[in-house]
Amino acid sequence: MKFAHINIIAKDWRSLSTFYQEVFGCVPVPPQRDLQGAWIDSLTAIKAAHIQGEHLRLPGYGNDGPTLEIFSYNEYKVNNEKMLDKSGFSHIAFEIEDIKLTLNKLLAKGGSQIGELIKREYPGVGIADLVYCRDIEGNIIELQTWNKETIINSQAGKYKDEHS
Repeated sequence: MKFAHINIIAKDWRSLSTFYQEVFGCVPVPPQRDLQGAWIDSLTAIKAAHIQGEHLRLPGYGNDGPTLEIFSYNEYKVNNEKMLDKSGFSHIAFEIEDIKLTLNKLLAKGGSQIGELIKREYPGVGIADLVYCRDIEGNIIELQTWNKETIINSQAGKYKDEHS
């Protein structure tokens, strides 16, 4: 068993796909989807459904890695604003090298910042820079950067403390 993909329903799948490509380096996985017919109506339980969109390869994985599937339906239904403290899927996270650079790129491409950029130590794990943001359609994204040297040192220290 392996994780395959996660789906975002977009008002405008092309714009949202471009956002994830430009900010996070996601790569389209052909073919683009144009799904309709009795089979898709049966699958979705939506009469006369017409779905268009594409899959994007997520960064950090090879050609068989998981994808972000961005689709638009022919009839878009407004959903309540996504919030970190509401039930259901909350956010997707990207581990990145330069959090300030990526945050600025996200903001320049039309995304927005939710909370403050913080630095947090996780004992035994390391130190992370973290911030929550929104993409151009309001979906929540967590940006995280880990200090790898700190992780190695804290793990070495933890191992030494537990086994001294």
